[in-house]
Amino acid sequence: MKKRVLLEISVESLDAAVAAVRGGADRIELCENLAIGGVTPRAELMREARRQVRVPVFAMIRPRGGDFVYDASELKEMKRDIKRAREAAMDGVVLGILTRDRQVDTQPTAELVRLAWPMPVTFHRAFDELADLERRLEDVVKTGAARILTSGGKATAEEGCAAIRRLALQARGRILILPGGGIQGGNVGRVVRQAGTREVHSGLSHLLPTLNSGTERFEAAVREMARLLEDQARELATRPS
Repeated sequence: MKKRVLLEISVESLDAAVAAVRGGADRIELCENLAIGGVTPRAELMREARRQVRVPVFAMIRPRGGDFVYDASELKEMKRDIKRAREAAMDGVVLGILTRDRQVDTQPTAELVRLAWPMPVTFHRAFDELADLERRLEDVVKTGAARILTSGGKATAEEGCAAIRRLALQARGRILILPGGGIQGGNVGRVVRQAGTREVHSGLSHLLPTLNSGTERFEAAVREMARLLEDQARELATRPS
């Protein structure tokens, strides 16, 4: 059977990471404070996730919320956090650096990519703040990043499917395009079909576990997405060529 699209789930706690994997997540994006878009997880959280999670874990490298323009002290902090991610045996890191005039800040990004090696780097949705995404894709390729997480410059990946597909075609295997933004069970199949990508990212932010809610609904939502992707792969495998 055709292998299903890889499902990456972003989480901000160990409980959520474990629940996501139980539900069928293939990879975890580990952050803290997803309410502001996610920041670097504590070293202790990275170590605990590595001990308890048996799928790849990518750590967010973001020193604060807000914009993606960083000063020298913040870049030093990001370098320290990448080293901590390596020490915690993370499988990859997620970051993005922009200039004040809404360009990819290629020099420091490339430096962080080299520092992270052999961990692959995902350039996160800072990408969606750029003008002329097709041109800026070439800038990200030059940094050596392995992936771009994007909603195609729109509020959600479903709205940006056409742009995401164009980016994936332009990438021609040089970098992987990872759709993300507002993806859940109700639209994951449409996004994957229309965008034509091999991986998909979801935060399921409306179902993030809290101290009062537990992980049951979150795990069930991840399981539903994984099932839908399996069904889609099965359907594609049985179609006449």
